[in-house]
Amino acid sequence: MTQFTVIIPARLSSSRLPNKALADIHGKPMVVRAAEQALKTAAQNVIVATDHDSIQAACAAHQVRAVLTGSHHQSGTTRLAEAVQLLDLADDAIVVNVQGDEPLIPPELIARVADKLANSDAPMATAAHPVHDFAEFMNPNCVKVVLNQQQNALYFSRAPIAYPRDSMLKNEEKLPEHTPLRHIGIYAYRVGFLKQYAAMSESPLETTESLEQLRVLWHGYDIAVEVLDFAPPAGVDTAEDLARVREIWQG
Repeated sequence: MTQFTVIIPARLSSSRLPNKALADIHGKPMVVRAAEQALKTAAQNVIVATDHDSIQAACAAHQVRAVLTGSHHQSGTTRLAEAVQLLDLADDAIVVNVQGDEPLIPPELIARVADKLANSDAPMATAAHPVHDFAEFMNPNCVKVVLNQQQNALYFSRAPIAYPRDSMLKNEEKLPEHTPLRHIGIYAYRVGFLKQYAAMSESPLETTESLEQLRVLWHGYDIAVEVLDFAPPAGVDTAEDLARVREIWQG
């Protein structure tokens, strides 16, 4: 069985949904609900890494461990890198980054990404699932990924990839014969690589696409991809998303 730690980065500020991490979902803050999903796995530890003592206090009230990290972080990745040092995790340990705004995340997804990394030579792993809808394939908010034979990422893009040239020239709304894959924003890292990643310079690719994971490919490292046969529930970005999650929770 793969041994791993789940760390959930959670900052207080959120432009589209103020204090999102603390939004109530049937009596508990959203970040706590995400942690409870992670606790259903075989993770050795589930820890929230936050920039605010109100989130740390909310976690403590529900017996969820939390560490206080700096307020300067521009991404969850650098917050994780600080957290693993605070926790003094070994360089060969596996850490799974679970987002605090995904209270419905399937525990199976977390475990499978950890297993993918454990059974790979890559220093980092993520996940994807098939796209079966042409409109979704064309949507820039749906991030696509293409893989090589080893199931490692060749590239991530907001553009439709792999691009079905012949059918597009005919203006056919038709998916490529090779089923495209939608990237899912969950990551597993070896701790030593996470420290390296946080110190890497930005790449022109990630700036162009606004996709931080492209930094890893640009610097020449592999990202292993676990391909699922299901689409996990979406996270929470807006008040409408929060209402949807509350309704699902009631059901």
